[in-house]
Amino acid sequence: MNLFKTVARAVLVLCAITLPGSTVKSQQKTTEAASARKRPDKRKPTRTAKDENPYREDFGVLPVDKSSLKLELAVLGEVDDKPGLPYVRERWHLEWRPGDPIDVYVLKPRGVDKPPVVLYLYSYPQDTDRFKTDSWGGYATGNGFAAVGFVSALTGHRLERRAPSETFFTELPESIGGTVHDVQMILNYLATRKDLDMERVGMFGQGSGGAIALLAAATDARIKAVDVLTPWGDWPSFISKSSFLPSQDRLKINTPEFLAKMKALDPLESFPKIKAQNLRIQNVRRDGHMPDAAQEKLEAAAPETAEINQYGDAAALVPAAANGRLLDWIKGRLKPEGNQQLAAEKGQRIHIYPAKMPAGSPLGDPH
Repeated sequence: MNLFKTVARAVLVLCAITLPGSTVKSQQKTTEAASARKRPDKRKPTRTAKDENPYREDFGVLPVDKSSLKLELAVLGEVDDKPGLPYVRERWHLEWRPGDPIDVYVLKPRGVDKPPVVLYLYSYPQDTDRFKTDSWGGYATGNGFAAVGFVSALTGHRLERRAPSETFFTELPESIGGTVHDVQMILNYLATRKDLDMERVGMFGQGSGGAIALLAAATDARIKAVDVLTPWGDWPSFISKSSFLPSQDRLKINTPEFLAKMKALDPLESFPKIKAQNLRIQNVRRDGHMPDAAQEKLEAAAPETAEINQYGDAAALVPAAANGRLLDWIKGRLKPEGNQQLAAEKGQRIHIYPAKMPAGSPLGDPH
């Protein structure tokens, strides 16, 4: 195995932590019955004109209170209370949109009353596997934090009821805007539990999840800290140049009409609206997903208080991600003494880590 493959595999382990899943004990079987319901075509619910609250959702309008979404179902599907683990893991089946149930994993550290909480949203096409692993759970709940994991629209189990022609990219306004709505609905649900500190909420996002995290923080002031790893954005550049975008999807969406729909969903437009005092952007150059020029554009648009880490390639990220260190920054910012703005001086907030792979090496893949 050459040097590149070794480094790429190491980054996948450190960032994604996708190890074999832990066994969980089923507590209820209601989820299975609820999931068996057929999804209406194009998400048009089978309601009559007499309904007082017909389904209404505009993916380009990000405040969820402008939609008709409300929590219709919250079912505890599974609990993993394995002896020896420092946390308890719950899988909740939540529904607020016709035909689009979502599995949300809530991990709570043992012995902590009302812990602060971090939402985790990784990049398409990753599903919920990581949230079932003991190692990730240990890292995410370390230092007394609750962790909430879920996946974006048109990803993983949320693709099961969609037509084969509908992909994350062909339905990109829904994939991004709909998931921003999901973030707000998840926060609404978490607030009803009364067992979490909703005054200290953060969000970690990677790739497409990073774009969604930035948009969510610009929409919902409950998010106090944001940490994003190579977030997608600058959609005209991404759609035309990203090597991750399938060519058949690019042909469908690289049009003026489609790009116009994405303008309100571009993280470039969101930075002035972000109210969170703590923001970190970590970009991995030669990423293969997010073009370098688009990364630079996002960095230039970021607030002057944002911390920016530029990694020359995937190998340069490895030391910062090892042994769960990737998740430590946002926890530190949610501690009472950590809630402070970073210095605005460029030298104090921008850090550059040179590439470690030889020039001309294949692209790394930190996702």
